[in-house]
Amino acid sequence: MKSSTCIGMSSLKPCCRFVIGCKSSSIFGFSSAKMNGVGIRKLSKSLSTAIDRGRFHSCKRSKSQIVGYKCVADPNRRAFSVSDSSWGQSRVFRGSVFVDKGRSRGVLVIPKVTSDFRNHSTSVQPHVNDKNFERIYIQGGLNVKPLVIEKGNGVVKDDDTGINVNESDVNKNNIEGSDLTESTTEREVSEIEKEAWNILRGAVVSYCGNPVGTVAANDPEDKQPLNYDQVFIRDFVPAALAFLLNEEGEIVKNFLLHTLQLQSWEKTVDCYSPGQGLMPASFKVRTVPLDGSPETFEEVLDPDFGESAIGRVAPVDSGLWWIILLRAYGKITGDYLLQGRVDVQTGIRLILNLCLTDGFDMFPSLLVTDGSCMIDRRMGIHGHPLEIQALFYSALRCSREMLVVNDATKNLVAAINNRLSSLSFHIREYYWVDVKKINEIYRYNTEEYSTDAINKFNIYPDQIPSWLVDWMPDEGGYFIGNLQPAHMDFRFFTLGNLWSIVSSLGTSKQNKDVLNLIEEKWDDLVANMPLKIVYPALESDEWRIITGSDPKNTPWSYHNGGSWPTLLWQFTLACIKWGNRSWHKERLRWRRKG
Repeated sequence: MKSSTCIGMSSLKPCCRFVIGCKSSSIFGFSSAKMNGVGIRKLSKSLSTAIDRGRFHSCKRSKSQIVGYKCVADPNRRAFSVSDSSWGQSRVFRGSVFVDKGRSRGVLVIPKVTSDFRNHSTSVQPHVNDKNFERIYIQGGLNVKPLVIEKGNGVVKDDDTGINVNESDVNKNNIEGSDLTESTTEREVSEIEKEAWNILRGAVVSYCGNPVGTVAANDPEDKQPLNYDQVFIRDFVPAALAFLLNEEGEIVKNFLLHTLQLQSWEKTVDCYSPGQGLMPASFKVRTVPLDGSPETFEEVLDPDFGESAIGRVAPVDSGLWWIILLRAYGKITGDYLLQGRVDVQTGIRLILNLCLTDGFDMFPSLLVTDGSCMIDRRMGIHGHPLEIQALFYSALRCSREMLVVNDATKNLVAAINNRLSSLSFHIREYYWVDVKKINEIYRYNTEEYSTDAINKFNIYPDQIPSWLVDWMPDEGGYFIGNLQPAHMDFRFFTLGNLWSIVSSLGTSKQNKDVLNLIEEKWDDLVANMPLKIVYPALESDEWRIITGSDPKNTPWSYHNGGSWPTLLWQFTLACIKWGNRSWHKERLRWRRKG
C-alpha cells in the first residue's frame, strides 16, 4: 500500500500535491485544549488556515516545530485544472515547498485551491433547517406509505399517510437563534475513559501542526502496517463524533476541509479517470526530501482513491460518510457557516451528482462493485448492498438539509426528493424479510411476465437457505443484504440494518423488529465479543467460490462473520433513537458481568 506518488502508479499525468515544509515531521499526537461553547461558535471565524483562506498566515508551534510559512509558486510543477460548468471557473492547484534545516522558519506552499469564488468568498448565506428534518414530504411519485419523522424524546413515529416532500419547506429557516446551551457542570471521567482518550489522541495525525484525523490502527509493533497507518474517512467518523461531543471541533473541521480539497485531485488508474466528486478512501501524511536534498523536507498529503487499494476497490461510501459527518458537525457545534461555504456546497453537489447520475439500472438503489464499503474485500456484496443503500439514504437526507436552495440547485433538490421516496419504498418493500415474508416467498410463482407480477425479481423459493427458517424469530425481522434479479442475499449485515434504523430508512415497525431480532439472537450476533459484521459466515464451497478462497476472510473472521466492536456505537445510536436506551444499557451490563 505504500506509494511515492499521490495519485496512482499507472497515472500518465503529473499531479499536484498539498505540501508543507518542516524541520522534523512527526505526524502523531497533539495537545488539544477543550473548547467551550463560545469557542466552538467562533471556530469558523477565528480559524485561519490555508484551506480556509489560501493566503499568508502563521502555523502554531507544534511537535513538527513549524514556526511559519508563506505561499510561493514552483514553476517546475504543472498546474492541475478541472473544469465544471456548475462551478463557473476552473479549479487550479499549484504546490512546492522548501525548508532550510539550519533555520527555525519554514516555507509552505498551499495550492491556490479551486476557482476564484473560493478565493474571494468562503461562505454564502446559509439556509439550513435547524429542526433536524423533522418531516419529509414528497409530492407525487410512487404509492408508498409515508413516513412522518417527528422529533420528540428520541423516538421516531411512523405514519400511514406516505412520504411527502415539499420543496417549499427545504432549508428556509435561518440559523439565527441557534445558540448552543453550555453545560455548567463537568461530568466525572472514569479511568477507563481517560485511558481511551489517551489512546485516541495517540492516534491523531497532524498536518501543518494541526490535527486532521486519526489513523485506522496505531500498533507500534506492526512493521508492515500496509494502509492501516492512514486516515480513513469511514474509520474516522466515530472518532470525529467523540471529539465533537467533547467540544473539540477543530480536528473535525480540518478533516472535512482537507478531504474536500483532496476530492478535486486528478485521479487516474490505467489511463482512466473516475467521475468528479469521488472522495478518497484514505490519505496519509508523508515527509519526503524536497528535490532530493537532505537539508530540505516537505510534508505531503497522499490520498488513495482506490488505485493503490488491495483489489483496487472503489471507495463508494467515503463521500456518503463525509456528508453525514458534515451534517453532524453543524448540528453538534452550531457552526453552520462551514456547510454554507461555496466550496463545501460545491463538494456536496459533486458527490450527489455522481450518485444521482442516470444509468442503465432499473432500481433506485445504488449499483456498486464488490468491496466498495466497510467490507472492502470480495464477499459477494456486488450489486445493491444494504449498507450502501442505508448510507445513501442518510446522505440524501443530510444533503437536503444543508443545500442552499437557489436556481442552480432546485433541480438537484427535486431529484433528492424523488430519490428519497423511491428508495425508501424499494428497501421497505423488497429488502424486508420476516416469517410472513418467508411464507410468501415459498409460494412465489416464477417466470412471471407482466407489469403486475408479484415475484418481480423472479426469486426462486429454493434460494431460501435452510438455516433461515429455524433462525428467524416469530417477533422480529431484518433487511436482507442484497437484492438483484433472481438473487436475494439472506445474510444479516449488521451495519446496513443498524444504519437503516438510524436513518429511518425502514418503517417504525420494521426498525423495532430489527432490534427485537438482535435481542432474540443476541448469542449469535453479539456473543462474547460484539458485534458480528455479518451472520452467518460463508463456509466450505460457498467460502471458496464467493471469496475466492480469501485467507483473511476464513469463516468467522474479519469480514466473514468476524467481530467488530466498532459497530457498538451504531448499535447504541439505534437503541437511543428508538427509545431503547435502558434496554441497551441492561444488555451491555449483563454481558460485562457474564
